[in-house]
Amino acid sequence: MFTFRKVVKNIAFSMIGGIVFSCQGQHTGKADQKETVFAKNPVQYVNPFIGTAPLTDPIQIGYTPPEGWRVWAGLTFPGSALPNAMVQVSPITEYGSGAGYEYEDTEILGFTHTNKGHWNLCNIPILPLSGDAKRPFKSKFSHENEKASPAYYEVFLEDYGVKTRLTSTLRAAIHEYTFEKNSNRKILFDLGRANNEVRSWKIEKVGENSISGYQDMGRDKIHFFAILNTPISSMEKVDEGKAEGHAIIGISDTDGPVILKIGLSFVSAANAKENMVEEVGEKSFEDVHTAGSKLWNGFLSKVEIAGGTQKQKTLFYSSLYRSFLWPALRSDVNSEFTDTKGNVRKEDFKYYTIPSLWDTYRNKLVLLQVLQPEVTTDVIKSLMDIGELTGFVPTFFHGDHGSAFIAGAYARGIRDFDVNKAYSLLLNNAYKEMPDGRSARPYIKEYIQKGFISDPDIKNPHVETKAAAGVSKTLEYAYDDYALAQLAKAMKDELKYKDLMERSQNYKNVFDKKTHFMRGRLENGDWITPFDPQYPYYEYMYREANAWQVSFYVPHDMPGLVDLYGPEKFEEKLDSLFTLPWNPEHIARNISSFKGQYCQGNQPDHEAPFSYYFVNKPEKSQAVIDDLLENYYGMGDDGIALPGMDDAGEMSAWYVCAASGLYPLSPADPEYLVSVPIFDAVKWKLKKGKELLIQNTHGKRKMKRILVDGKEKDGYFVSHNLFNDGGKIETDTKE
Repeated sequence: MFTFRKVVKNIAFSMIGGIVFSCQGQHTGKADQKETVFAKNPVQYVNPFIGTAPLTDPIQIGYTPPEGWRVWAGLTFPGSALPNAMVQVSPITEYGSGAGYEYEDTEILGFTHTNKGHWNLCNIPILPLSGDAKRPFKSKFSHENEKASPAYYEVFLEDYGVKTRLTSTLRAAIHEYTFEKNSNRKILFDLGRANNEVRSWKIEKVGENSISGYQDMGRDKIHFFAILNTPISSMEKVDEGKAEGHAIIGISDTDGPVILKIGLSFVSAANAKENMVEEVGEKSFEDVHTAGSKLWNGFLSKVEIAGGTQKQKTLFYSSLYRSFLWPALRSDVNSEFTDTKGNVRKEDFKYYTIPSLWDTYRNKLVLLQVLQPEVTTDVIKSLMDIGELTGFVPTFFHGDHGSAFIAGAYARGIRDFDVNKAYSLLLNNAYKEMPDGRSARPYIKEYIQKGFISDPDIKNPHVETKAAAGVSKTLEYAYDDYALAQLAKAMKDELKYKDLMERSQNYKNVFDKKTHFMRGRLENGDWITPFDPQYPYYEYMYREANAWQVSFYVPHDMPGLVDLYGPEKFEEKLDSLFTLPWNPEHIARNISSFKGQYCQGNQPDHEAPFSYYFVNKPEKSQAVIDDLLENYYGMGDDGIALPGMDDAGEMSAWYVCAASGLYPLSPADPEYLVSVPIFDAVKWKLKKGKELLIQNTHGKRKMKRILVDGKEKDGYFVSHNLFNDGGKIETDTKE
């Protein structure tokens, strides 16, 4: 368990800098000269505070942020949650602030029960009070008196004299409040507040010591049922049902801690009660906490690591933990859920939220397929359920990456869903526009007709300019076409396979051979001018990126991209990507933490570090990867900031994949690019007692060859079959 000030000094590190392709001293020794000892009890290495602090150093950020800006360096939360649970119970220090908890804050406003780390949710805020507490309700706290570990959070509220402990199950939570004084104790239900606008709320006493109610945010209506271990003496409602309104319940003067058990449901208060009774019931706080910790320990133990520093082990298991908090469960213990049309239904699968597909399809959803195939199946069925009701498989934010997720899952052997139905719905995404103009892929008609998506001729665009983001959309749709083509091939649909594969080459239509950049085009096909490849945009030509950052995004056809440059020019361009200094005058809130023009702090170029492989220079990729792993995670004054927003676990999943030596460059394909793990060995524990071992056989950082089950590998990719059958991958680094 992390008592905060004891850990930050252990994982803090020096600032970004040094020779561009230097290799850090990360290894603990030669693996072949000592017994390989794998770390046990991985929960001990998880630090839920990682990602809660901001970046403040302009050298690490890449520019001096304007006054009042908080640079996004994680936007995570330190509360209690189980893998992919409905409930995430966590402290909130500021509403509308990503995950609600900002490490530099000194006051807690409440403890909320849903969280994603993405400016929404943070529902059903509860705060213990004492004395004559009045608005604004909040309490000072100190990190000295704050602890967190998987399935646990603890803090002392100084203003009210309350030691608070939190733990949770899939659909319920337990609060334990130990008041310094056992008189005049109260609990605030701050139901008029959440990260989303609250349209209405309700709370009522339904027994001597129990209450129920809801928060209605429009798209979501979240019901709760709570029971205390002591009678409720009073209930005061202020601005009932309105935004900013609240309720305060009084607690009888009894000895000992106050225990509040609360269940949630997206269906009804009756279901919330059933969820709480079934998952918590008469269990004690310690019963639930111990079960949650045991569950996490078992899950994290599916990936064992040997060697590495304390910092590396902390970052690895904290990242693996963070990779499995979203998507979140939305069906109740009785299997009921509320579908996208608002109907309450019961099906034979667990209903989940839409994954953050633009972010997490790259790596995190591949980890989900590897470690939680049953959850993957239910997530796909949930997406298909939405698709059947709307005509399209839902997308998220940008691109159409449900295609890569579903095609990749099918290719990895996850088949317990109606693949024909999924394929049909994904074809709707790729080809159809409804009469009312709706489509899963904006500008799909232009994309099909021209092979690219244009942007308007905007005079003096700036970082926040919004338009079509035509370059990014063209590149992403081209990849989505490739992903869907792989499913078409599996379905033996040769006509669609051929057409989609041809469309997957559309990336070439935004490649400017004169500048060697992916460049925006006008409606008539002319290149957009003036053109500054270093200038970042929010949604003009590029999505949260500049030309440098997207110009290496062709994960399905990297040899074809190399051909557009020529191998020598391609390598030179990559060298420049990682060395050309970022212009500190180019300030974009969602882009930070640069290595040259490359941005580790946002997703659009996360594949670029692996690009040297395609000119047969894996050692250059390895040097970049090592620098990013060593110097761009666990950043900031307290050693707990991330290079950018975690985006529902993508930033964390990148670390897990890169650190373990296997990266899903093209997530639709059942294969992985091999790099040198930062550990002596990484062991994936598979079903039926099988194991996949990845080993750095000589403890160096430059890979000379790859051995798979003792045989030298031709090329740098290995098959997903190793995750099914088990085996051994050796990265031979002998000098």
